[in-house]
Amino acid sequence: MKMKATKLKKVMIALDYNPTAQKVAEVGFSLAQAMNAEVILLHVIADPVYYSSTEYSPIMGYTGFIDLNPSQTGEVDLLKKASQHFLDKTKLHLGDDAIQTQVKEGEFAEAILSTAKELHADIIVMGSHGHKWLENIVMGSVTENVLHHTTIPLFIIPTKKRN
Repeated sequence: MKMKATKLKKVMIALDYNPTAQKVAEVGFSLAQAMNAEVILLHVIADPVYYSSTEYSPIMGYTGFIDLNPSQTGEVDLLKKASQHFLDKTKLHLGDDAIQTQVKEGEFAEAILSTAKELHADIIVMGSHGHKWLENIVMGSVTENVLHHTTIPLFIIPTKKRN
């Protein structure tokens, strides 16, 4: 008896605002292309302080969060606009107009899981990194949390720099 292969039609790529986001986006996009699947780019806004306390260089030509000062970061609308712009820049970088973008608010892992369910994603792509104390607190546990609670496949891209 021949096994029926499951078609993976939707790939959701969760991106944080980190220089490694470019690698995660590119690898996730390649995976989706290989499977002839739709792509959804997701960015979750959790703690506004996260954006003002990061020392990130521009990602894929995007510098928007760097311009936010801590007094402005309380304005979630501003963060939403900046996040949408970040995803639009990523979409432009990948060069595919069919890519969908989603900006969500909430706890990272929870928002990733609920968005995957809501949009019927077949696979979640995300990076795993933990090289600064902030990422260890904010991001390191996110991938682990998603892994423990997901019911769909999770494709993890190691983003730690090799020594």
